[in-house]
Amino acid sequence: MPAIDEQTPLILERDGAVQWIRLNRPEKRNGIDFTLRDQLIALFPALDADPEVRAVVITGTGKDFCTGGDLTPGGDTKIAVRTNIGILDYRSHVATWQRMFQALWEMETPVVSAVNGTTAGAGWMLALLADLVVAAEGARWTHVFARRGMVPHGGDGFFLPRILPFHRLNEVALLSDGVTSETLHDWGVINRLVPADQVEATASELAQRLASGPTRSLGMTKRLYRRSLESDMATSFGEEATATAMISQTQDRMEGVKSLIEGRRAEFIGD
Repeated sequence: MPAIDEQTPLILERDGAVQWIRLNRPEKRNGIDFTLRDQLIALFPALDADPEVRAVVITGTGKDFCTGGDLTPGGDTKIAVRTNIGILDYRSHVATWQRMFQALWEMETPVVSAVNGTTAGAGWMLALLADLVVAAEGARWTHVFARRGMVPHGGDGFFLPRILPFHRLNEVALLSDGVTSETLHDWGVINRLVPADQVEATASELAQRLASGPTRSLGMTKRLYRRSLESDMATSFGEEATATAMISQTQDRMEGVKSLIEGRRAEFIGD
């Protein structure tokens, strides 16, 4: 691993066809300030459009994964310096966060989150909007909005009901009690629960497997599943038929059929 530049809030590392994204604000517990948020808004679609990137891993440096928005002075400044005002118009503020998580949700490139430590607030979505979630044993997750007298925002109200069981979501959102990775694993939300020193290795293994798969097919699969959460049966069936037709002439689809006939493992190229 290259040396970490402590002045860089976002570290990008390429491992073959796998792109690693590391939040690098350990002194702020990897809280996301305006600058980092805007970088991620631009980064997610850029990676999705890069044919050389066939899987993405998101993780944090230090002992935290992501503790949400940085509310300290100089971080999420519009909130931090205006706490004396009783009612604020947050619409423009939350819309930017919504764009960030929408960009992550709509990525067709497979995404793995490597949750190395504490996760809070908007960090839940950064972790759980990934396709596969690897989490450290004992890591704490806190849905902090009610604890701070806030309403979940940034798309939380849209995304998390599609990921967490309904009454479990009420438990974490209304009571605002912290839970552990073990609890979320029991709820079926985490794919791999591993010791902290194995999080990155496990995430890397999964990402490499995804990166060696039929990239366009995986992307279409992601799109179909996500779209089905918002559409009726007829629309979903129509989109499925369209996706099937679009994929039918790709090299990876033809390789998949050919390898089946020849009784060997398929070798996909991502096209």
